[in-house]
Amino acid sequence: MALNLPTGNMYKFVTHTWNTIKGACPYNCKYCYMHKYCKSDKLYLDESELRTHLRWGNFIYVGSNGDMFADGVKAEWIERTLEHCDKFNNHYFLQTKNPKRFQEFNFMKSKYHVCTTLESDLIHKEFMGAAPTPQERAEAMPKGHSITIEPIMDFNPDKFLPLIESCKPQYVNIGADSGNNKLPEPSKEKVKELIKGLESFTKVYKKENLFRILEA
Repeated sequence: MALNLPTGNMYKFVTHTWNTIKGACPYNCKYCYMHKYCKSDKLYLDESELRTHLRWGNFIYVGSNGDMFADGVKAEWIERTLEHCDKFNNHYFLQTKNPKRFQEFNFMKSKYHVCTTLESDLIHKEFMGAAPTPQERAEAMPKGHSITIEPIMDFNPDKFLPLIESCKPQYVNIGADSGNNKLPEPSKEKVKELIKGLESFTKVYKKENLFRILEA
């Protein structure tokens, strides 16, 4: 039981990660880096993590090793995790491909930052697994929070930009595949045009792995 330092292509604002819910994510997205680390096919709440001292003044990515709000994760597990977070004066980052479940919990406070992933407007079923479609995520996402486009996949420029704009995001993070998963990626021209469009209505943060595409 411990706070962990962020590794890999993590968000720069995140100081630590913390995971209470463990086991195989029900969505089984092909590109997920956790496939090689997951030790159990069964989801479970790791009770020992609820004794972790989360300290103060941190920005903690809660549930970084899976999707804490996926269908199949018990509401009680999520509630107990959030209750533990509330004991400490930190900021918390919550990201999911199932934002409709945000409505089940009372945590829309200034210290919680919520986000959903939109890799594309297209449904690349082979790679997106059992996750809700991008359209379903966008429709369920509370307005005025953040969107992550990672790993970015090929998209329809006429539909992807309006889909993101419909979420009225405060900011958008964009990243590429870091795992050599042979994803259907857009051209650098399409990505540059997307960024230009996004910058007309929100802040855009480019992850380091995106420059593999932009500088190709």
